[in-house]
Amino acid sequence: MIGQKHLIVPFLPIGEQAALNDISGQLDTIQKHNISYVPWEAFSYKPKVDFAVAHTDYALLLKFYVSEKTVRAIYAKPNDPVYKDSCVELFISFDDGRGYYNFEFNCAGTCLLGFGKDRNERQQISEKLIGRIRHQSLLMPSACAEANISWELTVEIPFKIFYYHEIKSLNGKKARANVYKCGDDLPEPHYLAWNQIKTEEPDFHRPEFFRSLEFN
Repeated sequence: MIGQKHLIVPFLPIGEQAALNDISGQLDTIQKHNISYVPWEAFSYKPKVDFAVAHTDYALLLKFYVSEKTVRAIYAKPNDPVYKDSCVELFISFDDGRGYYNFEFNCAGTCLLGFGKDRNERQQISEKLIGRIRHQSLLMPSACAEANISWELTVEIPFKIFYYHEIKSLNGKKARANVYKCGDDLPEPHYLAWNQIKTEEPDFHRPEFFRSLEFN
């Protein structure tokens, strides 16, 4: 899709005890979406990044596919500044005006998670709750000529992680979101977005540039 994006999120009939390897395989079968906008010219490096998203009766599912020159995974504790590592992010709002969640994962699956209305008004989600997010990470040699390494990250986010909402099902619901790739402390810092952002300086905390998700 080009320009103002709208994404239909499919339902996958996956049980709550499914192995992450099986979830990863199921996500491989659905449509992938490219994270390709480079909003800020000063940070022109552009790794190859795609994502797949789906939902089940109990969770939101994500899988990221990344090929880049350099990989970094320094941070290992929940709510560490993983955006300095090789990082992928989902910012999502359920359109009730209360705020949005920022899910940030480095390539090893370490998660930083907060909720609030803007960059300055963020409440960190507890380490205990973050610990309920399951992930699977895989690194491999890259088949892309302009990259040295590829990695995949599969993430299962149970509805209970959305602490400020009572979500029992996403069927028929709508949300707004943007999806990102960054790496602040990599040799070539970069900031990519699924939907274009129009600001002078790098800033992912801009919900006015979120686009609609519709859950089948």
